[in-house]
Amino acid sequence: MKRDTFGSRLGFILVSAGCAIGIGNVWKFPYLTGQNGGGIFVLVYLFFLIIMGLPVMTMELAVGRASRKSAVEAYRALEPKGSFWHLHGWVCVAGCALLMMYYTTVSGWMLLYFIKFLTGSMSGFSVDEIGTVFGNMLGDPVQMGIAMAVTVAAGFAVCSFGIRNGLERITKIMMVCLLVLIVGLAGYSMTLPGAGEGLAFYLKPDLSEVQRIGLGNVIVAAMNQSFFTLSLGIAAMEVFGSYMSDEFTLYNESIRILILDTFVAIFSGLIIFPACFSYHVQPDSGPALIFLTLPKIFAEMPGGMIFGTLFFLFMTFASFSTVITVFENLISASMDNFGHSRKKAVLLNFLFILIASIPCVLGYNVWSNVHLIGARDVLDSEDFIVSNLLLPIGSLVYLLFCTSKLGWGFDAYRAECNKGKGVRLSRGLGVYLKYILPVLIAVILISGLI
Repeated sequence: MKRDTFGSRLGFILVSAGCAIGIGNVWKFPYLTGQNGGGIFVLVYLFFLIIMGLPVMTMELAVGRASRKSAVEAYRALEPKGSFWHLHGWVCVAGCALLMMYYTTVSGWMLLYFIKFLTGSMSGFSVDEIGTVFGNMLGDPVQMGIAMAVTVAAGFAVCSFGIRNGLERITKIMMVCLLVLIVGLAGYSMTLPGAGEGLAFYLKPDLSEVQRIGLGNVIVAAMNQSFFTLSLGIAAMEVFGSYMSDEFTLYNESIRILILDTFVAIFSGLIIFPACFSYHVQPDSGPALIFLTLPKIFAEMPGGMIFGTLFFLFMTFASFSTVITVFENLISASMDNFGHSRKKAVLLNFLFILIASIPCVLGYNVWSNVHLIGARDVLDSEDFIVSNLLLPIGSLVYLLFCTSKLGWGFDAYRAECNKGKGVRLSRGLGVYLKYILPVLIAVILISGLI
């Protein structure tokens, strides 16, 4: 069976960026920035994004492009005979499935809030009443279950049309809309009274904040976010390497994906922090920032219902772009490993993800007393496994596979990276990639476990 390909370079970049752009950018990045001192965290994050996220992204893409296969078969095609690197491919497939078992629920939250603002059901509430909406939603398994099911069904429906006619076509539309929305929302937010104070907190490094929080804590948080935001380590990005052309180097294309991903993360902060400071709201309120803090601001803001509608439309696009790209990874794995047709792979994965996502929905109501890892509920437990274990361990495996003589090897990886026009990987970076980067990733892994 001939492998599907992207119809254009722009399609590849937007789809790959869509995979990276998601909750990590528009939800986690702003609240981590608020918790870690604002501007100094942004600088440290950008530094680690370049020295850690960028190389590992090229490694995933290189494995995909060189093999023209998804995770398991990609390793099989490139690994030395008799080795077992391909076992990590199965871990990647499981990681993508586990990610979607809770990500679809959170994406459903974005959809529900968009609908609530769009229909005006939030407009009659006082500021205090709006604070109860999120809790009421979590306590309603039917409402959350329907939103999750709609997300899953819509995601697999897009993927059923293939790469060009489904994933690429829809993602292009969503990403353009997302970029227009984010620029417009940021522009409006920066015109609010007192917005300058929020911009200063967000963008101006403050060494006194670093002393208060601890430089080590800021660095570790930034390192972790640089991996979470790109979804590296579970082959979510690798599959798109298998669909891309040899026309441009992998560093060349990865830099473009990184720029888009970072643009969305930075502009999310330009929406949130001016609004927070304008309405005297603490910007370090953690995950509650999106669903509790911001809706209260929208309730007081002139034109707040329109702003809220557009904001949660943007959030829906951002999360759904990740959903459909990871779904494509699961579909591709089914087709490559079991010989399924796309239609059969879509149906089987749809049924599996739909059922497997139910525990996360129930974890806030019917199963609210269930704690899987320590005091963590279902969603937090699933997220801990993916974010703190599978992403850093998987990134380390890709790194060792691409640089070790026991794996594919640095020369083969570098040759694949440098195919085509654009930025090339210097041989001199081999020392850093082989001996220093593994230590940095190990720090992420250990800190996550601690």
